[in-house]
Amino acid sequence: MKWLLLLMPTLFFAQGTLTITVEGVESSDGNISIGLYKDAEGFLKPDKVFKGMFQKAEKGTTIAQIENLPEGTYAVAVFHDENANQELDTNFFGIPKEALGFSKGKLKTFGPPDYEECTLVFPKEKSITIKIK
Repeated sequence: MKWLLLLMPTLFFAQGTLTITVEGVESSDGNISIGLYKDAEGFLKPDKVFKGMFQKAEKGTTIAQIENLPEGTYAVAVFHDENANQELDTNFFGIPKEALGFSKGKLKTFGPPDYEECTLVFPKEKSITIKIK
């Protein structure tokens, strides 16, 4: 019975691995930047990323894993940081110069998708594929 009490915290706060396959990577230059967001207010704000990482870019397909992720609802944004400056480069009008993509949502004519369009429910383990353009 005592062992059950010791396991209870892990039962309530289960964590797992989110595997993200990024397709459409045009070169092996730089990194793939990945950001997970937990709410609409912080979506796409660099200082509001719940969990983020940089994975070395691999031409064609790059696979990254975010481990120790609690169950919940998230939106994922990725971009190919070709020059490895750790920021999304844009032109004078704010239009991205680097390829990017989102979980589920698609880039609109005049901006990114909303948080709600990109959300996914994360159980203990999940794999998603994001195409960047």
